[in-house]
Amino acid sequence: MTPDILPAVRLSPSFWLVCLGLPLLAACGRPPAAVTAPAAAPAPAARSAEGPRREADEYSLYELLEPGSGQFHILFEVTAVTPGAAVYFNPIRKGSEASGESVRDRATSKALPFEVVSGEEARASGLPEADLDTSYIRVHLPRPVPAEGGVRLLIEKTYKDVKSYAQPAPDRIVFARTLGIRRNAVVLPAGYELTVCNVPSQVLAEPDGRLKVSLMHTGPEAIPLVLDARRTAPAPPGGGGEETERLSERAHQDREIVYFLREPESHAFDLYHDYTESRPGVDRYLNVVRKGSAASSPSARLLDTGEALRVEIQKGQAVLDSGHGKEEGVEPDSEVVVIHFPPVQTGGSVRLRIAETYTDAKSYRLEGDTLVFDRSFGRPRNSVVLPAGWALTASSIPAMVSEAPDGRIRLDFVNPRPDEIAVLIKARRRPSRGVRP
Repeated sequence: MTPDILPAVRLSPSFWLVCLGLPLLAACGRPPAAVTAPAAAPAPAARSAEGPRREADEYSLYELLEPGSGQFHILFEVTAVTPGAAVYFNPIRKGSEASGESVRDRATSKALPFEVVSGEEARASGLPEADLDTSYIRVHLPRPVPAEGGVRLLIEKTYKDVKSYAQPAPDRIVFARTLGIRRNAVVLPAGYELTVCNVPSQVLAEPDGRLKVSLMHTGPEAIPLVLDARRTAPAPPGGGGEETERLSERAHQDREIVYFLREPESHAFDLYHDYTESRPGVDRYLNVVRKGSAASSPSARLLDTGEALRVEIQKGQAVLDSGHGKEEGVEPDSEVVVIHFPPVQTGGSVRLRIAETYTDAKSYRLEGDTLVFDRSFGRPRNSVVLPAGWALTASSIPAMVSEAPDGRIRLDFVNPRPDEIAVLIKARRRPSRGVRP
């Protein structure tokens, strides 16, 4: 997958889920108890519309360079997820002239070796579906992709493409490009104001005053983004203030969560959520259990290596007594799942997957013969998998719906807004085989 694909082809729902970095559940029918060791990637047999799933969590940042140059700088974040893979391929888009390529391991910030190869070379060295008319950046991974994890990369390059980035007038620029991944941002040159954006987007100020247009595309197709901007007086450098959280970039947030509902009579659901920690020296993650819910069977994994991590459940007062938890909102009566990991190195980061079983009679219950799951979601990406044998009858928030090979129904919610969504899901039992509804 490239950061931007040219043809606005129609993609299958399963391919769209892959673009979002959400696990494609050929393994959706895993036993509920298996949440203690969730897989970070789908079973090898899981396929997208373009072949095996090779990447997840894609995000592209485009920085428009000098008007009239036709050049823009790209920072592409991606996770290689093919178990055992030693190389990763990033295509160079046709019609774009690439320069200044570099690749780093996001876990350590170390530079990685790479070379630009032809489509034929890519096919011969690990990418059998490579386009023969396309060139690829072949990245040598710092370690084989773990079976339950991934290798996170930062690919940097500069493109020259006057069709995508034009200057139709001395005081005006246009960026028009079809984007194939779902999370993107475009930074305008200094001294330009946004006058047209054809896709619902956040508009944010960079610390140096430049404007950033950030979007999370929720549809199943590649999106033809068009930005029009006009020269104006340079903006003053941006600051923090009380609105910092509200004005944070939603598309770049990489927290996501998947719920696997057990039978509703149990009020229990398994879940896992992914989180990246980049603050130097931090060596633990505090997961404060939502009031009204009880957590059990916690486990965690370092997705960068596949390593299982030490996990314990503590009372809030004990966490506060240890000198931690104030920033996370821990209260003395909180229930806190504490995940321990090696301290984050300067310039590096860790990617965690935390798994638990929650019991919450208020959020998840049976009303008569109707399954009810009623819960607010604060993350950009949230997914719910119904129990086996249940048919979806209602969802209060728009979702992409898909069916796993075992018949379980999955709903994927994408919230590009910096607020919570109140999700209400209802379902009914399917009739037994041989019985007419």
